[in-house]
Amino acid sequence: MNPVLEAMQTYPFVRLDDAKAAARARGLDLVDFGMGDPIEPTPEFIQRALADALPLTAGYPRAPGLPDLRDAIAGWLARRFGAEVDPEGELIPTYGSKEAIFLFPLVACGAEKDVVVIPEPAYPVYERGARFAGVEPRFVPLCEANGWLPDLDAIDDETWERCAIFWVNYPHNPTGAVAPLSFFEELAERARAHGFQLASDEAYTELWFDAPPRSAVQLDDRRNVVVFQTLSKRSSMTGYRSGFVCAEPDLIDALRSFRPNTGTAPQEFVQRASVAAWNDEVHVAETRDGYARKRALLAPLFALAEGSSAATFYLWLRVPTGESSEAFATRLLDHGVVVAPGSYFGPSGEGYARLALVPSLEECERAASILREVL
Repeated sequence: MNPVLEAMQTYPFVRLDDAKAAARARGLDLVDFGMGDPIEPTPEFIQRALADALPLTAGYPRAPGLPDLRDAIAGWLARRFGAEVDPEGELIPTYGSKEAIFLFPLVACGAEKDVVVIPEPAYPVYERGARFAGVEPRFVPLCEANGWLPDLDAIDDETWERCAIFWVNYPHNPTGAVAPLSFFEELAERARAHGFQLASDEAYTELWFDAPPRSAVQLDDRRNVVVFQTLSKRSSMTGYRSGFVCAEPDLIDALRSFRPNTGTAPQEFVQRASVAAWNDEVHVAETRDGYARKRALLAPLFALAEGSSAATFYLWLRVPTGESSEAFATRLLDHGVVVAPGSYFGPSGEGYARLALVPSLEECERAASILREVL
C-alpha cells in the first residue's frame, strides 16, 4: 500500500459519518448540516439536456472537451466577470473540480519547486493532493482578525522560492469569507516574481448573500493564475461531476497532455448538460434565494465569526468559550443537529464550527427549534 495513504489519518468527514451512524443507531432523527453536499434537485432543464444528449454520445470523452462547452464557459466568464478568455487555448473541462485540484501538483510541481502553500482552515484535498504527489504542504494560518485572508508578508523567503502552488479559496470553505480583487492582484504579483502558480478554487463564487464575489479571472494580468470552477454548487450538479480549469495556454496544453492518462474527462452527455447550465442564470438566482432563506432562519441563533459567512452556503460559528469545537459538535449531535468541528479543517479552525445550509427549509426550521433550547 502507498505509504502516504497508510500515514494519513482518516478523512475527517469519515469520522463524522461514523458519529452520525452511531447517533442514528441510538434512535436520533438527525438534521445534517455537516457535509457540503447540496440536496436541491438539479433543475429539470439540465436533466432534459443530459437525457437528450444520450443518443449523441459515443466513444471515450476527449480531454479538450466539446467546443460548445468551452464556448459556453467562456461566455459565462465574460457575462459574470467581464473576463475575455480564449475558449480554445485557456479552458479545459474537468470531472468536477475535486479531482482537478487533487491532481494539479502532479503537473505543477518539480524538483526545485516542491512546496504547496495551503492557507488553513482549508478544504482537506489541497494537502492530500500535495502529499500523494510527493511534495511538501506548508500551512499558513488564517485568522478572524485578518478577515480570513493569509498574511503574505509573514511568509518566509525560502517558502516563496520553493513554492510551486499557492492555493486560495474565496469564497472560502469553511469560513464563507470573501477576498477583494486587490488580494488576488498582490498574490499574482508574487506568483510572477517567484515563479509559482496562484491556484484559485472558486467553487462558491455563485452562492452569495449581499454582493457578488470577485474572481482571480478578473485580473488584468493572468500570468501564473489558474482558476478552478465547478457546477456542483452553482447548479446543484454534484452528481454530474462537471467543472473546468482556466489558465494560460501553456498550462492548458500541459493539462491536455496529462489528463488523458487519468481518464477524467466528463462524459459527453454531461458536457452537453453543462452547456445548458452555464448558459442560464435564472436557476442560480433561485438557488441563492433558497440558501438566503435558510441563512436568515439560522444565522441569528449563533455568534458568527467576524468577516465570515458572506458567501457560500456555510455558517462559520464561534463555539462557546471553554468548549472545544469537537465537544461542541458532539453536544449538538446528541440533540440531533450535525455540524462539522472547525478543527477538521486545520488547527486554525479550533474554536469554530461549520454549518452547511443544505437540509430542506423544513428541516432547518426543526433544527432552529432544537437550537433555541440547546444554545
